[in-house]
Amino acid sequence: MEKFFKLKENGTKASTEVIAGFTTFFAMSYIIFVNPSILSATGMPSQAVFLATIIAAAIGTLVMGLFANVPYAQAPGMGLNAFFTYTVCFALGFTWQQALAMVFICGIVNIVITVTKLRKAIIKSIPESLQNAIGGGIGIFVAYIGIKNAGIIQFTSDPGTIMSINGAPFAADAAYSGITSVVSSGGAVPALVTFNSPAVILAIIGIVLTIILLVAKVKGAILIGIIATTVIGIPMGVVDLSTVNFAADSLSASFQDLGTTFGAAFGPEGMQTLFADPDKILMVIMTIFAFSISDTFDTIGTFIGTGRRSGIFSADDMKMMETSKGFKSKMDKALFADAIATSVGAVFGTSNTTTYVESAAGIGAGGRTGLTSVVTALIFLACMFLAPVMGIVPSQATAPALIAVGIMMMAAFKDIKWGDFEEAVPAFFAGVFMALCYSISYGIAAGFLFYCIVKIIRGKAKELHPILIVATILFVLNFIVLALI
Repeated sequence: MEKFFKLKENGTKASTEVIAGFTTFFAMSYIIFVNPSILSATGMPSQAVFLATIIAAAIGTLVMGLFANVPYAQAPGMGLNAFFTYTVCFALGFTWQQALAMVFICGIVNIVITVTKLRKAIIKSIPESLQNAIGGGIGIFVAYIGIKNAGIIQFTSDPGTIMSINGAPFAADAAYSGITSVVSSGGAVPALVTFNSPAVILAIIGIVLTIILLVAKVKGAILIGIIATTVIGIPMGVVDLSTVNFAADSLSASFQDLGTTFGAAFGPEGMQTLFADPDKILMVIMTIFAFSISDTFDTIGTFIGTGRRSGIFSADDMKMMETSKGFKSKMDKALFADAIATSVGAVFGTSNTTTYVESAAGIGAGGRTGLTSVVTALIFLACMFLAPVMGIVPSQATAPALIAVGIMMMAAFKDIKWGDFEEAVPAFFAGVFMALCYSISYGIAAGFLFYCIVKIIRGKAKELHPILIVATILFVLNFIVLALI
């Protein structure tokens, strides 16, 4: 163990690494409850997503620990799972199988661009201010989804602005039944709901409790918040224990459900029909691009933000990544491990698997090698036996986790020079606009577009990287195609 993980060389010991592994797990374990609640909205079996989440997290984290020997854990990414559900499936109309196919392709693309060093070129092509804006914008997006899932806001539509109901043009004198969707042009006004239902009150309790635990720096605060809110929901009548079915929701039954999602990315409703519609090919390409860009920034931001300060990725290691070939640096190996995990996760049935910023908790506890990651992965696998009780966790318990994670992700905004209008405009559209239009990819597109406009108007077009220009043109073409179809 000492020789494999080089514990002494990295200034650590086995006991410290084990503690760090547990710390990382408790900091990010909320994902085993939150991810199924988000992805199951697309029609994916919740128990299957539960297992896919655990398997993807375990495999990805093991690869990170055994191949790269760094203390980072992986799991389906927050923000990326929301993009999968609310943008790709709901807004763009793709099936969840097609969405999984795109995630798989994204993983392959990330593997290729990591091996060929193109990933580094893409990162260098996008200015730091936009990278920070994208990270912070995803935070707003995730927090907003949490607020909506908590049920504490409602929307009132002015009848004069209703455009369609159930996908058909709205007629004021028509009678409707079985309404599944209402589209309004701009007359939907948000407002707080009346706090008179047990579900809303439970959500408020969960938010306050989770924030208190985080402020008090309690280890595993988010997981504790989810569990405590679920328990509180029992006497309030929100959580119904009679729905727990150990036979139907057993581990073996969950593995049967996994058969629905395992390999679905390659089936007739997935990869085989993904490129069948010529009108949607550009949209598919741009969606994969958005998946890849978001995944890349999540990972790089985590590595740079935590690795440099802790010494895990030294200045020499960063220089080696830029100059050497193959996988000689820790960063090269870590990036490759991250790319592999995304495709593996898609095969089992979950959205992009990415490196978690919560790994910083384990690093803060002294984790310095891959042994920390191995411990975290083993604990994830042990969580499979929680399958029977996973279904009783209400959205009011997971919504506070989304809000809390969103708040933490918004820390990226602090590095943007908001007083500089030239920098603030692209950052606003890449970040804030992302949440307002409920789409990560459209936020990135708007940020790229306004960055190019600002630079051209300021006479700084030469500062625009060719990759950024090409990406912006593709985004514009995508909007044109959407307008014409």
